[in-house]
Amino acid sequence: MKKFSLITLSALAVFVIAPAAARAQGTAKQGPEVVRDADMEKDSLHNLEVARQYFNLRKAYVASLERCEEIIAGNPSFSKIDEALFIAGKSNLYLADGKGKQKSSSYVRHEGQKAITLTSEQFRAEARAYFSQLVNGYPQSKFKDAALEDLKSLGGPKQ
Repeated sequence: MKKFSLITLSALAVFVIAPAAARAQGTAKQGPEVVRDADMEKDSLHNLEVARQYFNLRKAYVASLERCEEIIAGNPSFSKIDEALFIAGKSNLYLADGKGKQKSSSYVRHEGQKAITLTSEQFRAEARAYFSQLVNGYPQSKFKDAALEDLKSLGGPKQ
């Protein structure tokens, strides 16, 4: 009876402790977990959905760019920041080429009390910066290949 109890306890220990130890080692390969604010994540997800609609359905690249910039500035740890960077880059690229239903001159930046509109070259430089940030910071992103393709015409990624 003692032998049976010992064997049962040993088998139980192997089946209970071994998987827990294996899981503990497995998470080391995934890197540190990012703690995200649930409200910020929800807000950013809403802004991204709106940016997608402006970009894809309405061809309103100024509005799309502004939504993406809000996400990038306000929530840099957003789970879909790579998509926001991609849409911001594409919006800048399209505005540089005069595409879309909104004029590029309707995109205005405020530096102090001064309002500034961007030139085509400045829009291209912004696109290059966003695409470079995507390629360098998120190498596993599904948007990486498309960003690299666009970067070819912009002088390659910034380092």
